[in-house]
Formats: sequence, C-alpha cells, structure tokens
Amino acid sequence: MSMIESIILGLVQGLAEFLPISSSGHLAALQHFFGISSDNVLTFTVMLHFGTLIAIFVAYWKDIVDLVIELFATLKDLFTGKGLQMNKNETRRLGVMIIISTIPTAVIGLLFYDLFESLYSSMLFIGAALLITGTCLWFAERKGGGKKGVKEMTMKDALFIGVCQSIAICPGISRSGATMVGGLLSRFNRPHAVRYAFLISIPSVLGAFIMELPSAVDAASSEQGIGMGVMIAGIAVAAVSGYAAIKVMIKAVTNEKLFYFSIYTWIAGLFLIGYSIFAAMA
Repeated sequence: MSMIESIILGLVQGLAEFLPISSSGHLAALQHFFGISSDNVLTFTVMLHFGTLIAIFVAYWKDIVDLVIELFATLKDLFTGKGLQMNKNETRRLGVMIIISTIPTAVIGLLFYDLFESLYSSMLFIGAALLITGTCLWFAERKGGGKKGVKEMTMKDALFIGVCQSIAICPGISRSGATMVGGLLSRFNRPHAVRYAFLISIPSVLGAFIMELPSAVDAASSEQGIGMGVMIAGIAVAAVSGYAAIKVMIKAVTNEKLFYFSIYTWIAGLFLIGYSIFAAMA
C-alpha cells in the first residue's frame, strides 16, 4: 500500500465513519479497486478506526471525562454496598445505558467474526447493504424522532440500539447510521440520538482495535505488509477528517437532512451491484 492510498483511505474512513454512509463498505470497495491484499483489509480498517476514536475523544472529551469519573464513583458505591443507583444522576444513567448497548455488539461480533470478515471481499453484498442503509435512513427521517433524553431512556431502548450497532458490523451497513436510526425510532430527540450514537461507538471500536492490534503490528513489520509510516499517516488523516465529519453530522441530524445521505448510499449501492454483475459476466 502506498502513502497516497493510505491517505485516501484515511480520509474516506474519517468522513464515512461519522457520516451515515458506511466506512467499512467504502474502505472495502476502495481497497478492492486499489488491489490491496485481502489479508490487510480488515487489519487496516481497524487501525483507521483508531483514528476516528481520536476524533470522538476530541469532540466529546467532556462527556467522556464525566463518564470515566462517574464509573469510578459507581464502582465505589457497588463495593460499599450502596448498589448501582442507576438514577443517581444523568451521567451514571448514560454510562449504564452505553454498557447495555455494548453487550449485543460484543456478543454478536465475537460469535460471527469470521463471517463478517469474509463479507469484506463481496462487492455485491456491500452494494446491497448500502441500499439497506439508505432505506433505513429514509424511513427513520420520516417516522422517527421524539423528545426522549437520557432520563427517559429505557434498557429496552439501549438493547435495541445495541442490536442495530451489531448489524452494522456488516460492511455496507453504516454504524453511525444504524445507531442513529435506532435512536430516532426509539423516539430520542435528535441531539441525544447523535450524541449517543457516537458515544456507544467507543467501547466497540476500542475493543476491535485491541483485538486486531497484534495482527496490525505483524502486518506493519511484514515485508509485504503495511509499513508503519503508511499506517500512521492513514490514522492521522482519519482523525482530522473524522472530527470534521462529526460536526457536519450533528448539523445534518438536527436539521433533518439525512435524506441526502440516503440518495448517496442508494447510488453507491447500485454502482457496486452493477459492477459485481458486470464483473461476473465478463
């Protein structure tokens, strides 16, 4: 992989991770057209996700600090026999909900890891998944949304959004799109839906990064793998473009502009399906 390819992939990762157009689908497609070895596809994707994690930490640093502080306070209450006290304050309730949403993602991701990895090489599947992403965004934009915030969230809402995030492990299904759709269909108000979607990505992306780190190091050191400098460049570009995309996404959801992303994913999906059919016939 060249430095230019890494920068392009990092840019796409940063933008597509937070815009609801599927970063995994775009990366898999670009890596296919660039002719990058399939052995490096998933590893490089996970490494670029680390760059977008940096973007989330910068954009939501205050929320994250508050959640970490409240986590220690919660552990103290548990060890001193005071119990969970989930409704003690909004930060604690939010933290508990994030943990609940993470459970389905962790379970499904571990059980079907090999299946999800195999789908990265299927442009036909990714194209179909992009069509599904666009349709879900269109439906949620028209039927979803409400007035619920952290106080009104239920465990059922958290589990539902967690399942939505689990489905988005498939390349072509947007993670941010799926979780925002889940939030809007759960009647969240729009600022809470986008904030929650980004915050719950932290445990799952961080977990995937930790799992793939040994493979990434091997890939970086391999003569035929991805060089460390190339990988760092991609991560840096993903972080910067990801931060910009977060700001764009907050405005898009608040101003009810998700339909534009539906149109894009429909066009991209149809292109990949057409390409796959043509390639099979050639």
